[in-house]
Amino acid sequence: MKMLNRMKKYLSRNAGYNAIVHMVLGIGIGFLLTYPLAGTHPVRWGVALIVVGLLGHVYAGMQK
Repeated sequence: MKMLNRMKKYLSRNAGYNAIVHMVLGIGIGFLLTYPLAGTHPVRWGVALIVVGLLGHVYAGMQK
């Protein structure tokens, strides 16, 4: 629970970072939902963007 509170605090103080992390996650989910339109490797791109977004949340949770 401590990590979640730190993550909320960090993301609320850094609105630009918050927007970028959630935009990347949204694009990744969008790639997975619209896979026929995404090009040659939509699942690979979608999963990669989701992983980057989740790592951004982990980074925020590690900040003090």
